[in-house]
Amino acid sequence: MITGSTRLMARLAGVVVATALLATAHAQQATQVDSAALLAQIQSDKRGLVAKAMKLSPEEAAKFWPLYEKFQRELEPVNRRQTRAVVDYVAAEGKLTDANADRLIREALDANAEEAKLRKKHYLELKKVLPATRAARYVQVESKLQAVKRFEAAKAIPLAE
Repeated sequence: MITGSTRLMARLAGVVVATALLATAHAQQATQVDSAALLAQIQSDKRGLVAKAMKLSPEEAAKFWPLYEKFQRELEPVNRRQTRAVVDYVAAEGKLTDANADRLIREALDANAEEAKLRKKHYLELKKVLPATRAARYVQVESKLQAVKRFEAAKAIPLAE
């Protein structure tokens, strides 16, 4: 036998679930908008974003920025390899052969491995001139910025057939 309080509890539970689903959907939509806006900001002023996140003292900045610039120069060819693999994949437009899929994935994985090596190398260089916490903070900032770029790129890439 279902009582009035049982019905009320069921309705309340339904409202709570519906509210949670709506909040989740809204948060996902806000994240998509925010990530697109952040990508635009990364592309226009990555150095400014890094500066804001790092909060370096003048002494730390004098040591950090030359290493940052060096890392960005070393990272550029890796980023080009990753971008080229994505562009080639998207250009295949569903007509991807096994051989081409294998080549493109290997290229992307190799570029990712090279990027990881560069991050480690750069972290070790930064640790020589900054405290480990500051060097780690930069690695985190750079990783987050790269994650946004990858997320936005991934939204445009169809899955292999």
